[in-house]
Amino acid sequence: MLGSIYTGLSGLLTYSSGLDVISNNVANLNTSGFKGNDLLYRDLYYQFQWVATQGPQLANEQIGSGVGDQGTVIRFQQGDLQETGIDTDAAIDGNGFFIIRTNSGEEYTRAGQFIFDNDGKLVTADTDEPVAGLNANGGLTDITLDGLRTIAPTPTSEVSFVDNLSTGSANHVINNLALIDTVGEAHPVTIRFTNNGTTTPRSWLIDVEDENGDTIVAGAEIRFQANGSPEVDFNTITFTYTPEDGEPFDVTFFFGEPGSFTNATSFSGGPTSTLVVEDQDGSESGALTSVGYTRDGSLNLEYSNGESQTGPRLALAWFDDPQSLRQIQGARFLSQDGQDIRIGGATDSVFGAIVEQTVEASNIELTQEFTDLIIVQRGYQASSQVITVSNEMLQQLFDIGSSR
Repeated sequence: MLGSIYTGLSGLLTYSSGLDVISNNVANLNTSGFKGNDLLYRDLYYQFQWVATQGPQLANEQIGSGVGDQGTVIRFQQGDLQETGIDTDAAIDGNGFFIIRTNSGEEYTRAGQFIFDNDGKLVTADTDEPVAGLNANGGLTDITLDGLRTIAPTPTSEVSFVDNLSTGSANHVINNLALIDTVGEAHPVTIRFTNNGTTTPRSWLIDVEDENGDTIVAGAEIRFQANGSPEVDFNTITFTYTPEDGEPFDVTFFFGEPGSFTNATSFSGGPTSTLVVEDQDGSESGALTSVGYTRDGSLNLEYSNGESQTGPRLALAWFDDPQSLRQIQGARFLSQDGQDIRIGGATDSVFGAIVEQTVEASNIELTQEFTDLIIVQRGYQASSQVITVSNEMLQQLFDIGSSR
């Protein structure tokens, strides 16, 4: 009977550990990137009775010594992805861990709540520790905005036009086309189209004037085919523009592919032409306005001038045996010595994709936790009842002895 008391006690101790695990899971229901744990139960050693009739032989009696815990396992199932609207938040849809560079070494997490600090370095929002990126050689480096807070201007090199130059109109004017020079300054120009059809069918002459009324281009010619589409070798004009106190740069006016009707055309449309500028590729210098992520984990940088570019790329880690990771506070993990680590970028090899403005929620499912809680409670209650009954039986035995 003393053995049954110890067996019941093992149940109380083990189910208490089970309750600790469940309570920690429930407490971290709203911890981003948290991974729940499950306690492993195991039966303890057995006592066997031997008989020696015709040599030692195992009798039909095996008595166990209770229950113990065999440690915990981590649930690495992905949690729900929740949108936050915060540009620098990131979640991994698939395999991988973000790498946090601490003073004591690398730590790994699925929690992607990041910010840029005052120095322009991408850090964790709670501890201000650097988030690792990939350098040109595939190694780890800090992710910073150094050299990326502004974008250099791009001079205008091509202007494309769309809509119709009516053969019934004598002339057409487009005002205030802004040509961007090499330092990002905008220079408004005026483009004048003169119908030259009396000399050459479907021919137009082009003059370009700067903001001071000075002529930049005089008498350049474009032509159209009988079907109204641009003619071969007469669908572009190219000139060099030298702004006052500025560097010269070449500009091409593009009116469309020969035989195509997607850009400029020349049909009979009455006395009015509708030709307008469709696009021009120059841009002024711009300041950084927002930072996000692409699916492969690269920074997506957008600027005040409407331009964008791709920046450094987040580094991800993966392990062949994630259960060998050691769980620490902050929804983070440490790798054990000698454990193989794969380093790469999102969408490469085994790694999942990055989802911007999103974080991964805890993977705790309350229904499962409450179910486990009932089982643990019943096990603890039953174990305590075993101890109570064993104690009563011992008391009855003591009462028999004292009555003699």
